[in-house]
Amino acid sequence: QVQFVESGGGLVQPGGSLRLSCAASGSILSMYAVDWYRQAPGKQRELVARIGSGGTTNYADSIKGRFTISRDNAKNTVDLQMNNLKPEDTARYYCHTLVGGLNYWGLGTEVTVSP
Repeated sequence: QVQFVESGGGLVQPGGSLRLSCAASGSILSMYAVDWYRQAPGKQRELVARIGSGGTTNYADSIKGRFTISRDNAKNTVDLQMNNLKPEDTARYYCHTLVGGLNYWGLGTEVTVSP
């Protein structure tokens, strides 16, 4: 079983930066791929970035070049560095992993990008 706690969200102006962190307990994150998803009001949840167990990363086209996903195996965390934020990045951001065929989600952290 995996429990996630996301942190680091907040209000930021366009062009600003935030660093989200996903802390896990219950399982060793380095063994699994971990995703960051986001869901804006009235929209479907979408995959933002993924980091595989071997460190391979994948990004949604909308955030390529602006966001970076990374993991710290010693701390059992996965971070999302978000630069040059845009109003359309406003959403609730969630950690996710799939272990043994089961989906695990955190409660999310809110990001608002506004002047």
